[in-house]
Amino acid sequence: MTLHKEGYKILRNEIIIFAILNYLAYYYIPGYFAYFITALSSFFFIMSVYFFRLPNRKLERKEGVVYSPCDGKVVVIEEITETEYYKDKRMQVSIFMSPLNVHNQLYPISGQVKYTKYHPGKYLVAWHPKSSILNERSTVVVKNERITVLFRQIAGAVARRIVTYAKKGDIATSSDEYGFIKFGSRVDVFLPVGTKISIKMNEVVKAGQSIIATY
Repeated sequence: MTLHKEGYKILRNEIIIFAILNYLAYYYIPGYFAYFITALSSFFFIMSVYFFRLPNRKLERKEGVVYSPCDGKVVVIEEITETEYYKDKRMQVSIFMSPLNVHNQLYPISGQVKYTKYHPGKYLVAWHPKSSILNERSTVVVKNERITVLFRQIAGAVARRIVTYAKKGDIATSSDEYGFIKFGSRVDVFLPVGTKISIKMNEVVKAGQSIIATY
């Protein structure tokens, strides 16, 4: 396991802040309360390290499949009208990430990046029905010879920073990293109607390993 680069600055700042806080606590408030401050700050730091972890995984990168772009639980599988890019009917698969999930995002298919756009917005809870159109979000579309897929990073109530590395014109390789969301969120995937969905509601999936659809 390694740490994601997005966590370096945050973890460095936490070390500085917690060190100062503990020094002040032991200097001005000796006794059990100082021990409590140490225990609490240690807990938050360990949770931050856990949040920015990058587990070592075997990624197969098979053709003809759509991989899950993130870790989490499937909370939506439905046919809807996608209004930002396609403006027609699409199959939507939404995956909710809790703060305990790995929070980097991987390309679900290989192809060329045709579209990227960042949208500032609100911070509704990630499972709110309108979070996909009102919250801070970032959309990416990848197309190959057989399929085009739109996937959207959506910030949650806690998240305040979406990072998208994908740029229009990039060559995407399935299961390569394309982004990161800090502290709680979800990812929506929009597939052509008729695509064979391979997962079920409430199923737990892993980025780059779980197959959510085939084509």
